[in-house]
Amino acid sequence: MSLKCGIVGLPNVGKSTLFNCVSSGKAQSANFPFCTIEPNLGSTNVPDRRLDALSELCQPKRTIPATVDIVDIAGLVKGASKGEGLGNQFLANIRETDAILHVLRCFDDGNIVHVDGSVDPVRDKEVVDAELQIKDLETVENRLAKSYKAGQAGDKEAKKLSELLMRYKEALLAGKSCRTVVPKDPDEEVMAKNLFLLTNKPVLYVCNVDEASAANGNAYVDAVRKAVKDENAEILVIAAKTESEIAEIESFEDRQMFLEELGLEESGVVRLIQGAYRLLGLQTFFTAGADECRAWTIHVGDKAPKAAGVIHSDFERGFIRAEVIKFDDYMAYKSEAAIRAAGKMGIEGKEYIVQDGDIMHFLFNV
Repeated sequence: MSLKCGIVGLPNVGKSTLFNCVSSGKAQSANFPFCTIEPNLGSTNVPDRRLDALSELCQPKRTIPATVDIVDIAGLVKGASKGEGLGNQFLANIRETDAILHVLRCFDDGNIVHVDGSVDPVRDKEVVDAELQIKDLETVENRLAKSYKAGQAGDKEAKKLSELLMRYKEALLAGKSCRTVVPKDPDEEVMAKNLFLLTNKPVLYVCNVDEASAANGNAYVDAVRKAVKDENAEILVIAAKTESEIAEIESFEDRQMFLEELGLEESGVVRLIQGAYRLLGLQTFFTAGADECRAWTIHVGDKAPKAAGVIHSDFERGFIRAEVIKFDDYMAYKSEAAIRAAGKMGIEGKEYIVQDGDIMHFLFNV
């Protein structure tokens, strides 16, 4: 499933440091603007304690986690929508992603230059937002001219699209992102998705803080929270420099000890990867047995045949039914024989909507 999250932000906010922490790819990290020019693509495993528990119980020959693709995109500067800096390339690279991880600098460090000379994450956010909004306004106005004309001629779908585009235009002219406009019905949801607007992509604001602020944030983070309260967006606090140091520690026990000293239960990188996975609207089902325990990626809301097709197209084409075990039941009864005996094995048909964490077997015939 080739869905990608793009890491974006101004130069020198910690994008490449984070990318290096989460990805199997290697991006350069240095103290100067435009360190990243070509977008770096890396695929990283999605940490999941449920898969670890299944693997420990089944003792399979191999364990395969879900993955998510992360793209490190060049830093943006003011005027990008008009081609300043690497603007056109930056905007094109964002358009190719499915969701945005927007990194904001929320730490003071005189040794790391800021492109605007001072630390102000809300201002930085507004710079990036403004450039994306300007580009979206161009797209909306172009589409609106065509759809309005068709709507006036009696095309009902075009008229409905025009109404949605007008609401987007009003929001953009008011300095708001398109994600603040809520579609009125499923038809508008489809239209919104097909417009591929930059500021309509789901976003996770990543507040890059110093080590002392890793657990509870700081005044910069509080300002960001206030600034995004009306957006449909989440915030994640992470100390990228500290995370890069944690990543160098070989021992799992030593890493956990380091995290506990910081007042954290798990690393920010784990939370970031899991956040990216959710941001893309993805969830996991499992297959488990002596040969293999595996996490499979599907969209939230997918039905059983679609999930079967992720394993093999023949499974979807010849789908008969699915045997479904809830994760908690698997952990409680320890074996499929005991689960069947307890009546906890669900038999589901084509309309079953797969739930996150389901353990599944598929029966098919082709």
